[in-house]
Amino acid sequence: MARAWLPRQGLVAYLLVALLLLPQLRAEVEVGKDYTLEPGDVVGIKVFQEPDLDRELRVSQEGDLFLPLIGKIEAKGRTLAEVEQAVREAYDRDFLVNPQITLTVLKYQVRTVNVLGSVNSPQAVEYPPEQRLTLIDAISRAGGFSRYADRRRVRLTRTLADGQIENIVVNVDELMSGVAKDPMILRKDDVIFVPEIRL
Repeated sequence: MARAWLPRQGLVAYLLVALLLLPQLRAEVEVGKDYTLEPGDVVGIKVFQEPDLDRELRVSQEGDLFLPLIGKIEAKGRTLAEVEQAVREAYDRDFLVNPQITLTVLKYQVRTVNVLGSVNSPQAVEYPPEQRLTLIDAISRAGGFSRYADRRRVRLTRTLADGQIENIVVNVDELMSGVAKDPMILRKDDVIFVPEIRL
């Protein structure tokens, strides 16, 4: 009886782990299709039963993909699902009947934020695009605050889509204590400057 019971326990444990991981796996799939393409990303394009049209392409600095027959497709600022639909419609319009198109990201453009000033290891902090990076995370990866850092006047500088520069002063003490609810999610190329305490 004991021999039959132990494997069953193992199976139950395995199924419980699988059930716990299922929502996470589903979320990763959703994040993949919702991912917004940027210049430098490399995508794989597969056209079902049309191997001559399969390609590995890099999104140009202007934010475009160039495909056989259909030419330029705007990719920058659009999700993977949106670009996939645009490619499908372009092929369906003039060249293929009900084409089955699959787009995948093969290589992500490196994302960085710069952490400067009174931190122990000022640097450009890299992070994968599927991961959210908060202000506190970035400072931690730069070695944390130095001894004389003014944590109440941390400056976040961000370039907006229209080219305008936005400066935000953040009280990181409030973020760390939970008083401030906004976790300050960073964007690519943000610059964080930690000043020294004024004596």
